[in-house]
Amino acid sequence: MHIDTITPVDIAWQERALCAQTGADFFFPDPGSSVREAKRICGMCEMRTACLDYALANDERFGVWGGLSEKERLHLRRTGRG
Repeated sequence: MHIDTITPVDIAWQERALCAQTGADFFFPDPGSSVREAKRICGMCEMRTACLDYALANDERFGVWGGLSEKERLHLRRTGRG
């Protein structure tokens, strides 16, 4: 029997991501708050693609991941692009 687990290699990108140095407040704002600052930070981050891939693979429902909001990631999933 094979059990999928997340290994440190799978999430090593998180240590190099700009959000790790910024704090979660920007990336998990209160409902109705702007995500503009989070998206700006993501736009400068070289780990953006790995972050988005992780969020889509793990069905992250909240916050900004890889520069996309919850609604934008949901749209990707529904259109089959994620």
